Amino acid sequence: MKKILLLYRNAFGGLSKPAWMMSVVMLINRSGAMVIPFLGVYLTSELGYTLKETGAILSIYGLGAVCGAFLGGWLTDKIGHFKVQFVSLVLGGALYFLLINLRQFEYMAAGVFILSLVNDMLRPANSVSIAYYSRPENVTRAFSLNRMAINLGFSIGPAIGGLVAAISYKWLFIADGATCIAAGIFFFFYFRSQQGHKPGTKKDKETADIPPSRSPYRDGWFMLFIILCSFYAMLFFQLFSTLPLYYKQVHVLSESKIGLLMALNGLIVFSLEMISVYLLGNRFSKSVLIVGGTLILGLSFVLLNLHAHVSILFVSMALLSISEILAMPFMATITVERSDESNRGSYMGLYTISYAVAHVIAPYLGTTIIADYGFEMLWWATGGLAIFTSVALYFVVHQLERQRYARQVPVAS
Repeated sequence: MKKILLLYRNAFGGLSKPAWMMSVVMLINRSGAMVIPFLGVYLTSELGYTLKETGAILSIYGLGAVCGAFLGGWLTDKIGHFKVQFVSLVLGGALYFLLINLRQFEYMAAGVFILSLVNDMLRPANSVSIAYYSRPENVTRAFSLNRMAINLGFSIGPAIGGLVAAISYKWLFIADGATCIAAGIFFFFYFRSQQGHKPGTKKDKETADIPPSRSPYRDGWFMLFIILCSFYAMLFFQLFSTLPLYYKQVHVLSESKIGLLMALNGLIVFSLEMISVYLLGNRFSKSVLIVGGTLILGLSFVLLNLHAHVSILFVSMALLSISEILAMPFMATITVERSDESNRGSYMGLYTISYAVAHVIAPYLGTTIIADYGFEMLWWATGGLAIFTSVALYFVVHQLERQRYARQVPVAS
């Protein structure tokens, strides 16, 4: 037990106080993340939307996320990560109260687009903050700490959200909006005094791999990496779009049971990610970890076709969570290492866009496949895409790492 406690202490040690407080902000914010996990179920069961209409709304949410990620990255480089995060949290929270009253498809589509645009301005700004308040050697663990807080919140939010949804979806929207605003207020009062205070004042030469004037959109290898990250995200986002529908329509689970099952994802990541990153980060290359995570993600979906018992849902969710632990922290680290302080907002914005684009494509593509061919075909397709993506990621990440190493090692005269 002492060895385990020491291991966890080492895994969490050395991180700055602002990095911890940033995680507290995200914990508050994500503990109220109740609407999006149940949006598909809400649209079909409460508002009577068809599967294709539901997929269209979820894709529109993703389209807003694309625009929000681009806008958030651009604004972060222009006005700073503090202002962007504060506006996103408070204004995004207020928009949930508006969404309660929308019923007609066109109004719902417009409301969801604006909500996702404002919400996803937060992501690149938040990522820049994490890198800003972290030392280079702690960047991956700082991202993992932030993700740990997000996943703890995500284990709380859907679990409570499922119980609330069983009573009234109205309170689901109210709770989500209130926690966003609460996170914004907490963020404002703590980080207003922290602006300009950073661990170390010298420019980080290790992560300045790209000239300050270089745009991520002209970085060819990084663009390939972003496309493959989007493929990974298309697979992962079935968690929020088609998996709840699968639980509801095939296994006939109630909203409360769906919420508890989805909360398992957040609980596993919260419990294991920091220690996994600490143990594996220096022992295996990023290419091996990311590829392994991608293959495990595909397996988590294929298993749904191989066994019909409800127990397989827990095994599948556990594998999906392990995939997230192995892949996502190191994808974010690669992006940070590829940028410097002058263009980090743009790089993190583009990285966020890769997930936002997946939010557009994944729900619509997933629900269309279900409507035309059924859930079984969808799970086989996700397995095939996972294999393709993992092979491509291995070569691209290996090339990015090789270029980074070549820039850090001086050429002998």
